[in-house]
Amino acid sequence: MNGEVSPEVFGGMNPGVLLGALSPPYYGVLLLLGILGSAIFWYRLSRRDDRLMVIYFGALLGAFLGAKVMYVLAEGWRDLAFADWPDRWLTGKSIVGALLGGYAAVELTKRQIGYRQPTGDWFAIIVPVGTAVGRVGCLLHGCCLGAVCSKAAWWTLTDSAGLPRWPAVPLELGFNLAAAGVLWVLRRQGRFPGQHFHLYLIAYGLFRFSHDFWRATPRMTGLLSGYQLGALGLVLLGLWGYRRRSRGGSGSTTAGPGVKEGDAPQRIVLLD
Repeated sequence: MNGEVSPEVFGGMNPGVLLGALSPPYYGVLLLLGILGSAIFWYRLSRRDDRLMVIYFGALLGAFLGAKVMYVLAEGWRDLAFADWPDRWLTGKSIVGALLGGYAAVELTKRQIGYRQPTGDWFAIIVPVGTAVGRVGCLLHGCCLGAVCSKAAWWTLTDSAGLPRWPAVPLELGFNLAAAGVLWVLRRQGRFPGQHFHLYLIAYGLFRFSHDFWRATPRMTGLLSGYQLGALGLVLLGLWGYRRRSRGGSGSTTAGPGVKEGDAPQRIVLLD
């Protein structure tokens, strides 16, 4: 979610009206629902090992910090020219930063508490779904706009000024739903165990890097935005994690979360 908010309209009508005349805090409500859903998911997992909830809260904290830092570095610096810059910094956040910060926090937390089993496959299920829910909030809130298009088309969104825009939010929402579906299939088929989150980081990083050329985000290097630089970081992080896991680092790829060292390996299942 970007700091600058410009309420979008879709087909000449505010999407909030189409979806039930939701009140102004609907973005925050959707965000809280996403957090609540993921917390319930991890609480059920923690019945195997209570350390999993520690890892979850570590990921949540890292994601919030990363989201804030990435926003400030990528575009928040422009807000200093406005009198309400503290409010803009308070509301601005970035999914790219959340992924970077969350990944780092999980690795640090697992090292601190001595948890050696892979947890990424669980995050690979809930992160794209949670991101999709967040993008619904973006669509309703009118933020994270696409670039202005030369003319209107059936696929463009019309903003409050009547300008046709690239459908940045719907495309990212669709990407994350598709990613969740693919990762679900991989999980059901038992393919690439322990690597699903690395695959998501690589895929989302590549998508976000290319997609940002059609988003209305400030450029830091004349051509690339700060978010694109962060997206390249996601790709590199995913490749590094994939290679590290393939070589046997950070726990086994066959044992499920909560399996203590020395226990027999088991096939990972989604929920008990």
